[in-house]
Amino acid sequence: MKTTHTITSEQFLPTLVLKNTVLFPDVALPVLVSKPVGLNALHRAIDNDKERRFVALSLKEGAEIDNIKSSDFYTVGTLCIVERIEKNEKGESIAYVRSVERFQAKSIQFESAFNSWAAQGEIVPDIIDLDGPTEKALLTSLKEVSREILASINATETFKRTLEEFKDAGLFTNVVAQHLPLIISKKQEILELASIKNRSLKVLELLVEQREMIKVNNEMGLKISEKTSKAYRESILREQLRTIKEELGEINSDTNEAGEKKSLKDRIMDAHLPKEIEKVALEQANRYETMGQQNAESHVIKNYVELILSLPWNEESKTELDLDLAQKVLDEEHFGLEKIKKHIVQHLAVMKLSPNKKGSILLFVGPPGVGKTSLGQSIAKALGRKFVRASLGGVRDDSDVRGHRRTYVGAMPGRIIEGIKRAKENNPVFMLDEIDKLGRGYGGDPAAALLEVLDPEQNSTFTDQYLDLPFDLSKVFFVATANSLDTIPHPLLDRMEIIQLSGYTSDEKLHIAKNHLLPKQLKEHGLTTDRVEVNDAVLKSVIADYTREAGVRDLQRKIAKLLRSVSEKVVKNADQAKIVIDNIIVEDVLGIEKNTYELAQATATPGVVTGLAWTPVGGDILFIESAMMPGTGKIQLTGKLGEVMSESAHIGLSLVRSKLSKLVPGFDFSKTDFHVHVPSGSIPKDGPSAGITIFTALCSLVLGKVVDPKLAMTGEITLRGAVMPVGGVKEKLIAAHRAGIKKIIMSKRNEKDLKEVPAVVKNEMEFFFVENINELMMAVFGKMSPPHFYESLLGPPYVEDFGMKNENGF
Repeated sequence: MKTTHTITSEQFLPTLVLKNTVLFPDVALPVLVSKPVGLNALHRAIDNDKERRFVALSLKEGAEIDNIKSSDFYTVGTLCIVERIEKNEKGESIAYVRSVERFQAKSIQFESAFNSWAAQGEIVPDIIDLDGPTEKALLTSLKEVSREILASINATETFKRTLEEFKDAGLFTNVVAQHLPLIISKKQEILELASIKNRSLKVLELLVEQREMIKVNNEMGLKISEKTSKAYRESILREQLRTIKEELGEINSDTNEAGEKKSLKDRIMDAHLPKEIEKVALEQANRYETMGQQNAESHVIKNYVELILSLPWNEESKTELDLDLAQKVLDEEHFGLEKIKKHIVQHLAVMKLSPNKKGSILLFVGPPGVGKTSLGQSIAKALGRKFVRASLGGVRDDSDVRGHRRTYVGAMPGRIIEGIKRAKENNPVFMLDEIDKLGRGYGGDPAAALLEVLDPEQNSTFTDQYLDLPFDLSKVFFVATANSLDTIPHPLLDRMEIIQLSGYTSDEKLHIAKNHLLPKQLKEHGLTTDRVEVNDAVLKSVIADYTREAGVRDLQRKIAKLLRSVSEKVVKNADQAKIVIDNIIVEDVLGIEKNTYELAQATATPGVVTGLAWTPVGGDILFIESAMMPGTGKIQLTGKLGEVMSESAHIGLSLVRSKLSKLVPGFDFSKTDFHVHVPSGSIPKDGPSAGITIFTALCSLVLGKVVDPKLAMTGEITLRGAVMPVGGVKEKLIAAHRAGIKKIIMSKRNEKDLKEVPAVVKNEMEFFFVENINELMMAVFGKMSPPHFYESLLGPPYVEDFGMKNENGF
């Protein structure tokens, strides 16, 4: 039997303000009370009313909880009883309340004395307008729909049994309405229905809607699970999200979609694109508008238009080119490399005189760590342009360069267009790094795709396959880097201007370490010259004994390693005086010496000649050793020699047998085997530059003449006895100078390469340039007996004396 509560019409009851909540009669539940105004109302009910009664009124949508007015309340609420108030684990107040009657507020006021709200009104009882059979039929329908909903949401068996036990339609509708997931205005509408019949019909209508919504969601979920297309799933989820936001009142379905598409068109018009580009963009925007967001292709179209809008069709850097500034930047950031820096400045001068000159393509070729990438950055700084870099190492698909066609799933633009997009200007300095590491896979030839990019005659209309619109690359300053030219296809190489970076001498490395690397590493390690000292001797030791490279990358790592060890000591002993890094600390941190360079030998024996070699980390000297033994005229080669070097050995032996057989009486080549060996047998060696060295070693062996150990040579030899030029002269001479070599023999055609050799190296050496083996042997062995030796060796008399004598007086 329901208890009836009576109140006087003049009585003001404490009022609990509800936000986003509606309490229905005949329901008990906990309520979180976070505001002091609400707590004050509840405590006032407990202290001043024996039945602990209060009124619960809900706020209308849009009301501000911290600035409430009387007009912000719904006037129909519930009369409730406070059961108890507790604190949860977070320290928040939880009020356990039981609502008992519907309440109609006549007057609502704020009582400052109690810092809470109060309401005056009357109880509105249910209007019983159902006869027995009608109530039973309605209750049956309500329970049937409720059972279907509870089954679909996996409700607990206890809750299901509780609903089945209800015999009163009014009580049932109050409990169900309390738990229905409805917006506040809908719940308030139900609460205000005093007629049990009208309230039951309204709740039944809402339950049916809820059941159908659950069915639709389940069917949609089943369909989505059957689709494997990621694009389709994303489209459905976005549509659901839009519907949810629309239900919450965050967006308006009539204006959102149109507003978004209008915004896209407005952005196209505001971008001031070239006319033909604007036309294509607008066509795509119209397609996007007509197909609807549920179409799987809609996001592809939008991404495409976004790419068009993000590209700098008209934006470019307008900075004035200053050659003095460019020279200053290059000098500050790069020591040495004078010829390269001069070349770059001349290139910039041409750009200044001819602003409309088509884009330039420079190719920096050299070993790792010599400053190829940083030269590109310096050019960008000198020009006042953006610098972007695309690494091409390992790229095996031409789509990486030119993009994928938009018909493919996951299509995207190529690295060139992506780089221009990042630069946000159409004339950046664009570095194509490691262009010699391009591969070729099943997806095409990326080197061929670069032909259009790097051709000044074609790149003004470069077309990326994803963009499918011509983009002008003629204003871009392209810079490429490579370690070697051997793997770059000739058509691609033909489009670039090659600048060789051969590496640094030991003196240049010392200067770079002192003025660039060491200050940089001190700053990065939080150290200063007041706390740490590294003298020149230590730097020279690190350069010579612990790094073997053409550049300075490993040198920088070694300096950083030394400073890390010092940082530890500084932190542990803050009051310690300046730490001086000496050779003891170097050996303790870096270990024993890692590099041992070949040095010129003090003595020599016949058959041993010093040669010069080029390696990716600089030059080196090597010893060609030969021996002979009884046999059948064969030659054996050891030292892991490559095919070209092996051919040079066979050419040398053929020349020795053909030219010296008559000049060395009693020597029978047909009964003598030769063995040529190059030490460091585990390291592969190849190239033609050891040709004259192998020939000289065999001559020395057959003639029994010792070759000056302070003499080194490099050059290719032909079967007719000509001495041909070779490359890597600078690196080879630097290595010879380091090893103590005093005399050098090279091809006459390599004489011009001395211009690139540092003066400190040239001034301490004597050079002999030869054109054939006649001049070679004259330079090595001096005058020979018989007097007609050289005439018989290579034809006409040769009278020039190079003035060189070996230890035996030849």
